[in-house]
Amino acid sequence: MEVSKEELIAVLAQFNPWWRGEAIADLPAWRRAAFRELSAWTTTPPAPRAVLLSGARQIGKTTLMLQTVDTLLCAGVSAANILYATFDHPLLKLSGIDAVIAAWREREPRTDGPEYLFLDEAQFIRDWGTWIKHQVDFRKERRIVFTGSAMPLVEAGQESGVGRWHTIRLTTLSFYEYLQIKNLSLPALAKLRSLRDLFEWPQADFYRASETASVYVGHFHEYLLRGGFPQTAQMNSIVQAQRLLREDIIDKVLKRDMTALFGVRRVLDLEHTFLYLCMHDGGLLDMVNLCASLEVKRPTAQNFIELLEATHLIYRLPPFGYGKDVLRARFKIYLADAAIAPAVMLKGKSVLEDSTALGIATETAVFKHLFARYYAQNVRFTYWRGKKDREVDLVAEVGGEIIPFEVKYRAQHTGARELKGLIELCEQKRISRGYVVTKSLGDFGPMTGVPQSELPGSQSPAQIMRIPAPLLCYWMGALEIAV
Repeated sequence: MEVSKEELIAVLAQFNPWWRGEAIADLPAWRRAAFRELSAWTTTPPAPRAVLLSGARQIGKTTLMLQTVDTLLCAGVSAANILYATFDHPLLKLSGIDAVIAAWREREPRTDGPEYLFLDEAQFIRDWGTWIKHQVDFRKERRIVFTGSAMPLVEAGQESGVGRWHTIRLTTLSFYEYLQIKNLSLPALAKLRSLRDLFEWPQADFYRASETASVYVGHFHEYLLRGGFPQTAQMNSIVQAQRLLREDIIDKVLKRDMTALFGVRRVLDLEHTFLYLCMHDGGLLDMVNLCASLEVKRPTAQNFIELLEATHLIYRLPPFGYGKDVLRARFKIYLADAAIAPAVMLKGKSVLEDSTALGIATETAVFKHLFARYYAQNVRFTYWRGKKDREVDLVAEVGGEIIPFEVKYRAQHTGARELKGLIELCEQKRISRGYVVTKSLGDFGPMTGVPQSELPGSQSPAQIMRIPAPLLCYWMGALEIAV
């Protein structure tokens, strides 16, 4: 079946209202934190590369691109030199990228200056990696931004794509971004340049921050239920938001994308595997138990898990360390957003009444915030297990430093007795500072009286800072903050 050029031009004209001198409709005023990075790569690219916006469905990739288009237009870039096309559209998918560009240029002849191509859902472009590589190598006048919510063979394609595209990895909305989208009028929290600043705070500052943050707690719990998806974040009903999120994941990702992009035929087994992971969010992956429970063979289950990671629905964390022991050890699984498990399992607000489930959701949110802030710095995230099954939930290795995070989201005050794993890891690896993520706003500040020996070769024992989860997630989502 061949699509006529007239049909193709008609479709493209709908997606590119600026060709008619019209503004982009319904463009929100709020912007994701990634907007600045994308805008910089589009307007003054530091290297001749395309930009890949990578992330799950419904997290704002298209909006981010259209906001960048709007910025270009406001800066005086010719409307004729800007193309937006989504290859999720059946006619564009069928026609192919070359036909789309030819139709664009027939409708809008090129003017002076660079060409800007914004290609949505580029995984549906045939041989997308080869095409982009060729464009970057031989069409220097073109600046390309493309998205993918389920990029098949991204890892395999990176070898030919090295130096051809820069990846901006989008997670779901941070708690900070969620509050911006909701347009809530809340008292301003103290600004930090780094979490290190907390170690210099006087005690009065902790009291003030705790008092100010009291109105944030309810919004944080609602954030855990709604999730970091712009559409569901703005819905009035939490139940409706969860149902929509479930439909997007089960129907669009598991049933449609997995079939169209990866050729998955056993969709029911895939769905069961994902449900199993939702029930074990934040836990160690027991492949023997998974295979026995779902009656699937290990290679099949392993393939499903890799596909779920490729579609940005899960993260896998190896244990801390290197070598054969790590290769044989179990991975820790986190869902891409704390709201996914309650939504898929249709739990409604019951999570807030279940201390265990609430703790798991918080740990998932904490990991997502840390990952979002530091993935661009080649951070390596792991978990740690020591003697007597002592554990540390998250260990970030960034800039040559090891920074552990332990999540203790419970009503009780957090003392040294509950942090034996964190203390052991700090002593063992000569770590200078660690963080404990707590529930109570009163459980905030440096820990004192920790029974810890002097670290070999160090001037002082590790410093441990307790931070309530709403504050940590807020600060991690705020701009220009570093651990």
